[in-house]
Amino acid sequence: MSKVKVEHLTKIFGKKQQQALAMMKEHKSKTEILEKTGATVGVYDANFEVNEGEIFVIMGLSGSGKSTLIRLLNRLIDPTDGEIYIDGEDIAKMNKESLQEVRRNKINMVFQSFALFPHRTILENTELGLEIRGVAKDERRKKAEQALENSSLIAFKDQYPEQLSGGMQQRVGLARALANNPEILLMDEAFSALDPLIRREMQDELLDLQENVKKTIIFITHDLNEALRIGDRIALMKDGQIMQIGTGEEILTNPANQYVRDFVEDVDRSKVLTAQNIMEPAITMNIEADGPNVALNRMRKEGVSMLLAVDRKRKLKGSLTALKALEARKEQLPLKEVIDKNVKKIPQDMLVTDIFDVIKDAEAPLAVVDDKDKLLGVVIRGSVIEALAQTGDKEVEFVG
Repeated sequence: MSKVKVEHLTKIFGKKQQQALAMMKEHKSKTEILEKTGATVGVYDANFEVNEGEIFVIMGLSGSGKSTLIRLLNRLIDPTDGEIYIDGEDIAKMNKESLQEVRRNKINMVFQSFALFPHRTILENTELGLEIRGVAKDERRKKAEQALENSSLIAFKDQYPEQLSGGMQQRVGLARALANNPEILLMDEAFSALDPLIRREMQDELLDLQENVKKTIIFITHDLNEALRIGDRIALMKDGQIMQIGTGEEILTNPANQYVRDFVEDVDRSKVLTAQNIMEPAITMNIEADGPNVALNRMRKEGVSMLLAVDRKRKLKGSLTALKALEARKEQLPLKEVIDKNVKKIPQDMLVTDIFDVIKDAEAPLAVVDDKDKLLGVVIRGSVIEALAQTGDKEVEFVG
């Protein structure tokens, strides 16, 4: 379900905006418009939807328009043209009072700077938004404490910002935003000022927190690895335009144009691609219907010495080797008595870089299953080697 919908959203800075807008509708480039009118296009005819409960990442290099775009979404700046729908209401056309109501109840923003008041305790900083809204003291304290509890900061509620690390201060900023219980959270380069290790920890905490709060999050970053790590979908921008929208896997495996291709060229795909991306069809036998002769015939036909055993619903039950099938035929045993139930299996969303540690010592392909143990396919060594080809070190270790 769409929570935010943007249609033909445009922001032009400077004079001759209408002339610039007309040129933009004729598909003139940002550079051509600047040369002709002196106006700068900050956001160029943006169109996208953000689903309820997803983390939607907007990313691009400096000057790409990503920060301008996020400020348009809560009208910190007004659009030159286009619509911004939140729950079906166009906030681009709202008056000041209606917009204020949306900001109070539906949208909150977390900036790169922590913006904590040094003379206020952590709890008092977290209460700030509720205090501005006029929420009663007891109620706002209860909500602030719950937000700090969710962010694992409740033990620090009586301390002051200077007593906390940069990462913890940013968590306070996030807790303050969540205390208002917004439906939509806008995060503008929220982790960019943090050290790499703390930044990764904050990414983990955001993902863990999202499991509990299920907010609609629009996250701005210039870091592709960060976008790939936390985003359900990513919008990649250049010169105010959205170049491509998709999952990390879609953008890496099917870039929309040369700019996107160049942008993602150096990304380690093993940290994005999953088992589902590299798996192959599994050769199986139905343990509820097939006997040893059927199993042996299938092995001969497929040129393999092992089958995966599934039931009628393709739920994985084990594996069957040719030797065990011959034993079952000789002793007239049902196949379920000779299958090996200790099959190495992996979830469909396991990253290739993690699959390596499982498959390097495996004697057979890995079974890929969903959360109900339904067999989806198999991962073989060759597929992992190919996916790891760009990382070098692991490939050498693997084949050596």
